[in-house]
Amino acid sequence: MAAYIFRRLLLMIPTILGIMLVSFTIIQFAPGGPIERIVAQLTGTDVSATARVGNTGGDFGSSGQNLNASANNGLGSKYRGAQGLDPEFIKELEKQFGFDKPVHERFGLMLWNYIRFDFGDSYFRDVSVIDLIGEKLPVSITLGLWTTFISYLISIPLGIRKAVADGSRFDIWTSAVIIVGYAIPGFLFAILLIVLFAGGTYYDWFPLRGLTSDNFDQMTLIQQIGDYLWHIVLPITAMVISAFATTTMLTKNSFLDEIKKQYVVTARAKGLSEREVLYGHVFRNAMLIVIAGFPAAFVGSFFTGSLLIETIFSLDGIGLLSFKSVVDRDYPVVFATLFIFSLIGLVVSLITDLVYTTIDPRIDFDSREV
Repeated sequence: MAAYIFRRLLLMIPTILGIMLVSFTIIQFAPGGPIERIVAQLTGTDVSATARVGNTGGDFGSSGQNLNASANNGLGSKYRGAQGLDPEFIKELEKQFGFDKPVHERFGLMLWNYIRFDFGDSYFRDVSVIDLIGEKLPVSITLGLWTTFISYLISIPLGIRKAVADGSRFDIWTSAVIIVGYAIPGFLFAILLIVLFAGGTYYDWFPLRGLTSDNFDQMTLIQQIGDYLWHIVLPITAMVISAFATTTMLTKNSFLDEIKKQYVVTARAKGLSEREVLYGHVFRNAMLIVIAGFPAAFVGSFFTGSLLIETIFSLDGIGLLSFKSVVDRDYPVVFATLFIFSLIGLVVSLITDLVYTTIDPRIDFDSREV
């Protein structure tokens, strides 16, 4: 097992390298960029989401005073909207953002910094990227961990019960509920929860924004725990709906496949009870496919599952940060979040393999190639 873990850790290096290389290459061909954003703001033509950024926190604010719209009107520029601007000003922007270096040199420098976990500073916020991510991470950790934990806590027992009672009235009506839950997007269910329970139309039982109240620091420990749980009820409920539906059906089908196998018939013939057969023999085999989906479910909760939920409930987390960074062309934040969560995904995948061997010792990763 130690050799397998070592090989997997080594394999992470080219995997991360490939992810960053493909992403970096795509960015080079993507229209727009931080310099175009700066130029648009200075010339008053920025009507995008970045128009609200204001002072970008860099040195170009004072450099913008050198803007010479009357000069170089016939000058071409590789940056859209930069025609007519002082070329020295554009060069100063390129130097500030590092675009004065060749592409391969910029990519190599980025990798060298990331190896040392030095992610630099945000282009449009006066703060380092690691501090920015650290500020937003508690929200994403809350959404990701609670969603994954609760969905698995509901899905596994429910899926097992549905498999045992396959075709019964319980199986039929729970399947109907699951289908409805899966069909309704999480953000629509979030809006429904707000209308019903957050002062939208009917009841005003839960807060609409944030993870804690304004007077959180003045509360006792018990009050703080209660306040925190009170704030996360609605967003976690909205995220769990679609997540638990998928995992429940996966668990049920996995158990149904195992229950029909010969070793189950043999175990029953030996006089074992249904509980002993189910949890002593079927469980470890049926749960493998459920565990296989854990890394995607866990990491996905930080991004795809939480972006709209964070927006609706005014939760400033990693999902919303990543989206805004892509729109604003804040490349240090974009690449840093991509690097960190790609690394987390690979590590969680390795942990999943180790859990495999705990559930079913017959699996031997050392006997096969990675």
